[in-house]
Parts: sequence; structure tokens; C-alpha cells
Amino acid sequence: MYAMPTANAPLSANAPLPVVAPAPVWARRAAHAMAICAVPSGLWRIAMAAGVYVGYSDQVLRDVFDIPGWGIVYVVGLSLLAEAAALFPLLLVSDRWQPLRPRTLSALAWTASAVLVLVALWQLVVAFSVESQTYMTSDTALTVWWLAFAPLFAIPALMTAVTWSYAKRRRAR
Repeated sequence: MYAMPTANAPLSANAPLPVVAPAPVWARRAAHAMAICAVPSGLWRIAMAAGVYVGYSDQVLRDVFDIPGWGIVYVVGLSLLAEAAALFPLLLVSDRWQPLRPRTLSALAWTASAVLVLVALWQLVVAFSVESQTYMTSDTALTVWWLAFAPLFAIPALMTAVTWSYAKRRRAR
């Protein structure tokens, strides 16, 4: 097993990391659910970048989103970044690979949880603003948009639960 370093014997760079108890099933499922929650909005953005009608007129796509143009790179890049970020919680439930020390990973996870809550609240403000409502050309398109982006609002709660589970398991060792 792993022996904790004492004041006289600091933890060396090559020392094994402390063993953390396996994640409970619910935490593993929540971490995987976060990755799945990011998929619908990413597919919606990629469809928009590909020229599929998603509810915006051609003029709005050109003037507001710069599609076609650099807006395509931005929208596809945002989709890829969101999905990569949604995979981060899998590190908190993985038994195999830990790229960071547990204390660093825990601090990063708590920071991510707080940021996700703030971003979700901000997105609600943006979604209900008058300007965001005026760009959509139909109620059907707006409904599809809500269905694509609604799963993202589950991510802050799921991230907080998975982070809590990781911190609890880390403290228990």
C-alpha cells in the first residue's frame, strides 16, 4: 500500500499516488451522463455550421454567426471543446489513469463545478433575453433548440455530485 509522507520524508516525484476507493456506480453513471448531455447541442451546432436549417435565416447566419466563414471554425470548435470538457468528470471516476495529483484534481473539479453553475445561470439569462428570441424564424425551430440545449442544464448538478463523491472518497482513504 501507499505510506503517507512524513515531514522528514517528502513525497517524491516518482512515488505512487495514494489509492482512492472505487467510485460508486451512481457516480460513474453520472460522469458518463455528462458526456452524453453535451452531444445534442454539439450536433445542433455542427448542423448549423454544415448549412442545415436550424431556425436561423441565411442573413442571421452571415451577419451574426459569420457562417459561412470563420463562424464555422468557431461553432465546430465550440462543439469539440464542450464535448472534451464533458469528458473531464470521467477522470474523477476512473481507476486507471490520473493525470494530476488527487488534491489538484479535486480543486480543479470543485472549480469546474462552480463555473458550470454560473455559466448555466448566465445561459438562462441569455436564453430568455429578447435578442436571442428574435433570431429564430419559427416556434418549431425554437423548440428543437430548447430540446438540443436543455440537457446541458443537468451538467452542473451532475458535476457537483461527481465532484462531491470524488472528494468524499479521497478523504476516506
